[in-house]
Formats: sequence, structure tokens, C-alpha cells
Amino acid sequence: MLRNEKGFTLIEIIAVLVILGILAAVAIPKYISMMDESRISAAQGAIAEVKSRCSGYYANQLLQGLTPSGANVQTSVGAAPTLGSDFTVATALNGSDTVITVSVVKGVTLTANVVGTWYFPTT
Repeated sequence: MLRNEKGFTLIEIIAVLVILGILAAVAIPKYISMMDESRISAAQGAIAEVKSRCSGYYANQLLQGLTPSGANVQTSVGAAPTLGSDFTVATALNGSDTVITVSVVKGVTLTANVVGTWYFPTT
């Protein structure tokens, strides 16, 4: 009567658990690495947005016949540009260039700040 019962043996169940454990040991670090890479990419996108705002302000000033300065451009985007609640962004003036730093993405502090620079156009 016991020979007609169907099911998995203990060895089969343990083998499946071992295989799942190996897959998890490989997949979890890869997932964490992909999350870090995506945060860095998002930070680079935020930097591109601030650079675009700087360029837009600079172009607008030129079209109005004004001579913009690096300080004016940096002030126009603000010391901490608002890009929603997803990013913590800071700007600083380095000569006439604007240095943009992203330190937090989606509430997660980056292991290393992502930094970009908007270079003041020279004539």
C-alpha cells in the first residue's frame, strides 16, 4: 500500500532547497549591485537636469541682451535645486563654473556622491 503513494522524497526536497539556496546566493548580490547602479544613473540624470537649467538661464540672459555671470547662473538654479522629493542636490560655485552634487536618491544615501559640473561658456 505504501508503494502506491506518490510524492517527493526527502533527498529530492533537499536537492531543490540546495539549488534554490545557490541561486539566491548568486542573485541577491547581483540585485543589490543593479540597485546601486540604477541610483547612480538616476543621480546622473538629476545632474543633467540641473545642467539643462543652467544652460537655459544662460541662454535666456543672452537673448535679453544681458551678460550673465557664473554666480548669476548658480543662483538661478539655487544652492539646493528642487527636483521633487526624489533627490538631494546641492550646487556650489567653482570660479565661474557650477558644481552639482547629488547625495541622496529616493531616500537612500549614495555610497559616494555623484558630482557633475556645468562649465561656464567662454568666448
